[in-house]
Amino acid sequence: MSELVTGDAVVLGLRPARLPSRALAAAIDLAVVFFVFILISVVVGIASVTLDEAAVAAITVALFLLVLIGGPIAVETLSHGRSLGKLACGLRVVRDDGGPIRFRHALVRGAMGAVEILMTFGAVACIASLVSARGRRLGDVFAGTLVVRERVAARGSAALPPPPPWLVGRFSQLDLSAVPDELWLTVRQYLTRMHQLDPGVGGSIAGRLADELVARTGIVPPQGIPAAAFLAAVVHERQARDAQRAFARVSPVVGPVAAGGSGAPAVSGAPLATAPSGAPGTSGASGSPGASAASGSSAFPVPGDGARREVEGSGGVGGSSGGFAPPG
Repeated sequence: MSELVTGDAVVLGLRPARLPSRALAAAIDLAVVFFVFILISVVVGIASVTLDEAAVAAITVALFLLVLIGGPIAVETLSHGRSLGKLACGLRVVRDDGGPIRFRHALVRGAMGAVEILMTFGAVACIASLVSARGRRLGDVFAGTLVVRERVAARGSAALPPPPPWLVGRFSQLDLSAVPDELWLTVRQYLTRMHQLDPGVGGSIAGRLADELVARTGIVPPQGIPAAAFLAAVVHERQARDAQRAFARVSPVVGPVAAGGSGAPAVSGAPLATAPSGAPGTSGASGSPGASAASGSSAFPVPGDGARREVEGSGGVGGSSGGFAPPG
């Protein structure tokens, strides 16, 4: 299996598509394109009965260029590399670094496809795909693209390392709406494989990803925090928000029974009555060490506080309970 490796020595979990699946996807695409071409040709032919032969020839050439060549280019550009045939076969066209393709990539692929697929009936494309180690045809080579498989057998993936306990909840008020999904995917891939990288390379990648997150969110991480720990804390915050939204969608209507003993269920989503923090008999009195940690607020101890020393003494930062060891 030939895997994609970026310039930063990060191995992407993408598998290049081989000739059988690509041939099936191309056959589906060609069938759809030729059907549309014949349908439009019949309509235009009926409408241009009164035209001379030169005009009909010009219209035919224009239809060939627009439908058979321009159609696939437009579809791959708008769908980011997923045509109808590739969608049916679970394939996608991506750049060599694993990113989504743009118009220039689709243009080069479409122009070369007219030569190696339409004019040679796919013979040149098949030979090039068989010779290439990644199954690429000439259009992929000139465009710098690759067709990969999106639907692969599920494999056990490495779990994300949890952030240090004193960083959990520090970014609860952070606005993450401006962070794109591509950046989240890159950060997750780095965190799951950072222990496999060279410490110097891993540190540079973590710093670059942390700078991108800072630019997207506008937050300045605390001083002295390793970049990998900052990434883990932000990803943990996003996972917590996603889980909260998911549980909010599937939560039942009937809530816990009221404490008064009347048996009336509380409505889901309504706030439960709580006693004041200073009231006698309450277990969450202010000043208790577990109060701020249980509340999930952003007022967590920073490095150097007595609370952090208490966490460290119980196996917090760098301990076994944190489960996070940033790269050296």
